[in-house]
Amino acid sequence: MAELPVVISENEVSRLLHYEELIPRLEEALAKYSRRDSSEVIQPVRSTLHLQKFNGNMCLMPTYMENNGILCTKFVGVYNREKGCELPSVNATVVLLDPETGSMKAVMEGNVITCMRTAAVSAISAKLLMPPKAEVLAILGTGQQALSHYTVFTEMFSFNEVRVWGHRKQGMSRFQSSVSGPVTLCDSAEAAVTGADVIVTVTSSSEPVLFGQWVKPGAHVAAVGACDPKYRELDDVLMKEAVVYVDSREGAMVESGDIILSGVEVFAELGEIISGGKPALQEKTTLFKSLGMGVEDAVSAKLVFEQWKSTTN
Repeated sequence: MAELPVVISENEVSRLLHYEELIPRLEEALAKYSRRDSSEVIQPVRSTLHLQKFNGNMCLMPTYMENNGILCTKFVGVYNREKGCELPSVNATVVLLDPETGSMKAVMEGNVITCMRTAAVSAISAKLLMPPKAEVLAILGTGQQALSHYTVFTEMFSFNEVRVWGHRKQGMSRFQSSVSGPVTLCDSAEAAVTGADVIVTVTSSSEPVLFGQWVKPGAHVAAVGACDPKYRELDDVLMKEAVVYVDSREGAMVESGDIILSGVEVFAELGEIISGGKPALQEKTTLFKSLGMGVEDAVSAKLVFEQWKSTTN
């Protein structure tokens, strides 16, 4: 009889998962994914079930990594909540399985994993693509993803200034009180990004919030929101002026409204830069369109499980 799976709570995931251990594993996983070797990574584009009654979607993100011995899937509900609704807009659960038997090894809270692996991959894109001696970071958005991006970007890089803008002043004030370092709250998105070396967009907007005419030539943009073929965070000017990188070409061509609606060509995946197949054009204006992949959840979940075992044995 199979053993009962371990259940790892949100607090435990937060305690066990750290960027300094996570980022090297994500870099390795991104490179393996981009090699398209089925013994390294099998990961279909996420499947989505529309929940019309609740104005949301349930997404399934399975991944198998044969050489790493990882079989994993994430279930994530994504909802378009009305203003003032107290229900969460995202809720995720990650399940780690035994690839030989299919039995569950662990069930863990997935929101922390989602926030941390997403922010970590954005930081990897910045490490590869941002201009040398970047001094100003701008974050558009004030939710959980904005907080996780602030944390990893300020851990990994030394910025002289971090600017933040959000649609609501209450959200900006809450963001400022939630972080340990200094931030400059801006009255407009344009004020936040003008002259910035690195720009992170983590909004729930369905219409562009960042425009190419505002972006400093040679800046790096990590665009995380608008993970829907009909949604945009970025205008056509920026999309067509920047060199576009993604985590997954297949995912981008199905899920990214910024790429689909602008008709731009993807230059490379991050994994192709890491493995040396494509260059990191730091001298250009660069854009990383993040959609998130199951392989990122899989290596994060394995790390959490390994850390859990080491602390309980």
